[in-house]
Amino acid sequence: MTATIPTIDLSAFLSGSDVERKAIAKTVDRICSSIGFLIIQNHRVDLAIIDRAWSMASAFFDFPLEKKLLVHPADPECPRGYFPPQSETLAKSRGIDTPPDRKETFSSGALCAPDGVSGGEYFDFFYGRNIWPVEPVGFRDAWIAYYHSMERLGSAVMQLFAAALDLPDDYFARFHTHHISALRANHYPRVTDASLPDQNRAGPHSDYGSVTILRPDPVVGGLEIKLPSGQWHAAPLIEDTFIINIGDMLARWTNDRWVSTLHRVVDPEIGSQRRLSIAYFQVPNFDAVIRCIPTCLATGQIEKHAPINAGPYLMDRFRSTV
Repeated sequence: MTATIPTIDLSAFLSGSDVERKAIAKTVDRICSSIGFLIIQNHRVDLAIIDRAWSMASAFFDFPLEKKLLVHPADPECPRGYFPPQSETLAKSRGIDTPPDRKETFSSGALCAPDGVSGGEYFDFFYGRNIWPVEPVGFRDAWIAYYHSMERLGSAVMQLFAAALDLPDDYFARFHTHHISALRANHYPRVTDASLPDQNRAGPHSDYGSVTILRPDPVVGGLEIKLPSGQWHAAPLIEDTFIINIGDMLARWTNDRWVSTLHRVVDPEIGSQRRLSIAYFQVPNFDAVIRCIPTCLATGQIEKHAPINAGPYLMDRFRSTV
């Protein structure tokens, strides 16, 4: 299965010679054009920051339901706070009608609004107050430190992607100056009863933004991606790596040169242990206009997608699943 999702050495790209960087970028273009998933090793993220966020998320999900519900948003369409099991049906974002997903989540959005932005039609959805649990003690600080680490990693990944598309390294930076990226911990409780027909821990879906940076469970699998052949293949478990996948916005940006691949988390047998993951959904500025990148439009080709504004597009996709 390691051949299904190739591994890229991010540090080798960031520190490599021009020749080495171009070779890695060419490989990444080929990967993103075929399956849209890759594994990043040598990512330069502090392991202590990762471990602390992971342990805080695990401790939070260990609390009784009534305690976790203290940070459940009053507005069901709010994308921040705690959502109990079966609150979301990700497959609905692709028009697939399935039973709700067998997972619970905690999410935050952007940590602060950009200067000069204080209201507007969508302000609360993108920049509303995050809902922080009081316990475990230190959760908020650990979460914020991890969010900032993902911002830095996301910037490095976008440099890699820019090179893969024959663009300047900083091409995507201006689209993420006041981004609306979200950070989510996904907890899939231990399976104690049979699932309903077509029910999964997370139903088949694609992600909405530019890229997703996933810290997967190092022990418990379940993530599967749908290959161009139509077959589902399990993602491998590789220590101290991140799984990166292309989101729908980046696929549109590239005129579908790159693919936003369907993936799911399958429901295991009764008695299977819990699973945890933390996903950073990198999303451009709420007012970013997403339209075909010039290097992705060959002579004689036309743009496949009309331009969209990132914010309203994200909001509509999220609301379709809750």
